[in-house]
Amino acid sequence: MREPEEKLIRLHAFLASAGVASRRACEEMIRQGRVVVNGETANIGQKVKGFEKIEVDGQTITVSAQKSCRYILLNKPKGYLSSASDPQGRPCAIDLISESVKERLYNVGRLDQWSSGLLLFTNDGDLASKLMHPSSKVEKEYSVQTDAPLPAGFASNFIRGILYEGIRYRASSVKLLAPDRALIVLIEGKNREIRRVLEHFGLRARILERIRIGPLQDANLAPGQWRDLTEDEVRALKLIANHDNRDEGKRQ
Repeated sequence: MREPEEKLIRLHAFLASAGVASRRACEEMIRQGRVVVNGETANIGQKVKGFEKIEVDGQTITVSAQKSCRYILLNKPKGYLSSASDPQGRPCAIDLISESVKERLYNVGRLDQWSSGLLLFTNDGDLASKLMHPSSKVEKEYSVQTDAPLPAGFASNFIRGILYEGIRYRASSVKLLAPDRALIVLIEGKNREIRRVLEHFGLRARILERIRIGPLQDANLAPGQWRDLTEDEVRALKLIANHDNRDEGKRQ
């Protein structure tokens, strides 16, 4: 007899709730053939009850994995990738915490290899999906030092929007601290946004450090160090995520 639909859950949603990765990342894992259900390679759109033998990269995912969520803030040093692994053997940010943390965590958002600063890790797939959704508008603040003075009008132009190689980049705010230093707040989350805008002006970033993610900041967290979020910080993130989710629902 066919199992009633209401007892089933989409595989990528189950994996996200189990803390494997965000829903989008879980879909990609399924697409890559990295997910196995009862000994057979899973398919996109597949549904499960949650009690099957489900494996990701050979690691069994169980229902109990859904019971506990972990939220970690890492100060990523330069030279580390945000990826979970690297075929070339380059160091990954997750390596800095994986030996001390038993939960399977993944990063919420990214920092490029040569940028440093705050990076959030969690196994809360629902929260991660909301925070990474384009509608989230979570502010990320960066401290930037360039290899030459910033041009006149840099701040106002970046805030209005700069078109470079067919993509428009726009900062939420720009505060000049010195001829070659600025604090830049972004909400769009486009790939290498600050570096591309600087490239548009013929500049390079000597230092590019993320110092804030929404309500999260910690000037005392040294490069390579990490800590668990406080209950207040987790609550603040969830308020932001749920608020933006409600607003998105009203617009649809």
